[in-house]
Amino acid sequence: MGLEKAGFQVTWANDYEPDKKAMYVAQFGTEDHTFVLGDIATVDAALLPTDAALAWASSPCTDLSLAGARAGLGGAESGVFWHFIELLRQLDGRRPPVVVLENVTGLATSHGGDDLAAAISAFNELGYSVDVLTLDARRFLPQSRPRLFVIGAIDSPVDSADPQSELRPDYLQWVFSDTNLRTHRARLPAPPPPLVKGFSALVEDISDSDERWWDAERTAAFVDSLSPMQRDRVAQLEQGSGVKYRTAYRRTRAGVPVWEVRPDDISGCLRTARGGSSKQAVVRLGDGRLRVRWMTPLEYARLMGAGNFNLEDARTNQALFGFGDAVAVPVVRWLGVNYLMPLLRGELSEPLVELETVANVK
Repeated sequence: MGLEKAGFQVTWANDYEPDKKAMYVAQFGTEDHTFVLGDIATVDAALLPTDAALAWASSPCTDLSLAGARAGLGGAESGVFWHFIELLRQLDGRRPPVVVLENVTGLATSHGGDDLAAAISAFNELGYSVDVLTLDARRFLPQSRPRLFVIGAIDSPVDSADPQSELRPDYLQWVFSDTNLRTHRARLPAPPPPLVKGFSALVEDISDSDERWWDAERTAAFVDSLSPMQRDRVAQLEQGSGVKYRTAYRRTRAGVPVWEVRPDDISGCLRTARGGSSKQAVVRLGDGRLRVRWMTPLEYARLMGAGNFNLEDARTNQALFGFGDAVAVPVVRWLGVNYLMPLLRGELSEPLVELETVANVK
């Protein structure tokens, strides 16, 4: 859904979740789209588009988390990446000139970096030079959501000797010094700085009488589960003037479920209810009052940059799962405008410093 919302023309898509397909079709229709429902392992390469300019794979992140026992790209879910590689291999001379793999930043350190190296090597064997960068949705939206992007190009741009460190932090630098890997670093502009507030502006306006607000007993249980430091933070916000909103996660600490409230006006990373992660709650505080409820589908959509998404027929859990498992729209748009489209047009073939010098001379 991120590619479509960011303005890319998607002609073929695949997922094994019926609920995701239903949301996709409700938003984009079927006239100019093909959505193949099922396991990617069963996809016939002969049915794939032969003129695609870009192939994008968002590999499941469960196996790269503690909940997934860090099985990495050898895990049952994250391992679907290899089916993506096999489809590209079968396309042979019809491969798209640009490919993208999106995952959590944990891919960079999974199995001591061996998983990421294996992924890059797989792309190399198919003729792609590879760039690796990270981008956080928080640079565009009030949601902390860092993601890793592995970008492969048949015709790679000139390698930049002065890479953008905000996009390629220290923990990624080993990739470009490994002589066994064919890599490049495209010269890119600096992304926007991380937001420090903004969640409150996206909160859905829900009346005090709405039944989605938790009752007094459940709210008291929420407060009782807070650590002393968390409780002090919440009490200060509650007694302060004016209404403020914060997000909260329920976690297990020392075998006991507890709630943790973020200190800032930024949402925690939206997640699905799978992989050991819970839904996110919204806490309203101020003027001596405290209210708690679950985050709504519309708030999930807004935090992914898709506030106008058609949610009319979507069930609550369906929408939370779909958006919690997606890529933030403005992140995809930034990559498209600054990297993917210029790469496809051949505009990254010359070092940016030379272009800037010519402009200054004029």
